[in-house]
Amino acid sequence: MQHRGQESAGIATYEGRMHVVKGMGLVHEVFNELNLRYLRGNVGIGHVRYSTEGASIEENAQPIYLYTPSHEIAVAHNGEIVNVAELREFLGSMGSGFTTRSDSEVIARLISYEVTKRGIIGGLKETVRRLRGSFSLAILIDNRLFAIRDPFGIRPLALGSIDGGYGVASESVAFDSLGGRFIRDVQPGEIVEITPEGFETHHVFRRKHVAHCMFEYVYFARADSVIDGRCVYEVRRNIGRILAREQPTDADFVVPVPDSGRAHAIGYSEESGIPYAEGLMKNRYVERTFILPSQESRVREITMKLNPVRSVVNGKRIVLVDDSIVRGNTMRKLIGMLREAGAREVHVRIGSPPIIAPCYLGIDMKTRDQFIASGRSVEEIARVLGADSLGYISIDGLVEAIGIPKEDLCLGCLTGEYPVKIEGERIRHQCDLEEF
Repeated sequence: MQHRGQESAGIATYEGRMHVVKGMGLVHEVFNELNLRYLRGNVGIGHVRYSTEGASIEENAQPIYLYTPSHEIAVAHNGEIVNVAELREFLGSMGSGFTTRSDSEVIARLISYEVTKRGIIGGLKETVRRLRGSFSLAILIDNRLFAIRDPFGIRPLALGSIDGGYGVASESVAFDSLGGRFIRDVQPGEIVEITPEGFETHHVFRRKHVAHCMFEYVYFARADSVIDGRCVYEVRRNIGRILAREQPTDADFVVPVPDSGRAHAIGYSEESGIPYAEGLMKNRYVERTFILPSQESRVREITMKLNPVRSVVNGKRIVLVDDSIVRGNTMRKLIGMLREAGAREVHVRIGSPPIIAPCYLGIDMKTRDQFIASGRSVEEIARVLGADSLGYISIDGLVEAIGIPKEDLCLGCLTGEYPVKIEGERIRHQCDLEEF
């Protein structure tokens, strides 16, 4: 799952006691033959970090580990908690101390508090009731392994089997890559315990509508993953086809921004009849730039990551296809590179609608003033980017491409309406948590 986080990595296992190894860097930089031998046991959890709450420092690396008089607890978290300040204050009043600014530590300490008070299953249920935001969790309580997905199902969580055992991962490709078998998605609001015999559901919290993150389908997930019944690659091809219908143009080649825009560009080419060409070549040894922790590092890396193929673009009209534009710096740089390589025209087509509002639920897009689409028309954005034309897919087109009802998607960064209550923002639905 390295594509989901590049800042730090960690593993916790249990055999009589908890064994934890974690550090800054990519998985192959953190782990080696020596420290992997330390990770004894037949149950464990792992994590790669992409920071949205809490700095990119070693103290915030996961899994978060806690020792209590009754249990050892390790937690790996994907997502973001919006009521973290309220929970930190509550836990502080109960005597908890904190060693990080990470919302994941707040989750771990809340689990510890509730499990001590109510027992393991009762404590996990109460933890789900108290948390507000997005959370896909892998939790180790001594030698018992649990997986929890928030009641909106905002972030993905897949259940599968491998080598006679069972596990969960953020995406189904984890099982495919290791010769295992993807079984199903963990359901929104479901608490699953992985056991030596298989798995069992302890509880499910139900909402009338869920809120799967549209950005997982547009960019974040790997294209060969299946999330909530949808193949991500096919969704992206569908986006490209619909984009070509909604935003046509005359050009010589459709060129993707690799790798994020490739499937979108294939769909655009298929629908428009404009030939597909690899006009930008990717350096395979450069990290994923969107999830780098600073704007400076993102801009610096882009020229190392991509280089134009002059024989493809020189003298040609290019349709440049990408998944999204957030800040605009990368796209402006790419358009400049194509023009320097001789492109006659550059028409930009984007597989998500304009991003105009912050994400509070697990994607590092935090302030409105960083979005190029904030307060600008499409024509104005095109001028800022230096493009001959610019076209975005519509929200309705995106919903059609994903194939999930609009009321069951989180479109907060596109509409400014969110599935959970966030101070100062509009809420999409007002509903209570129901149980069965």
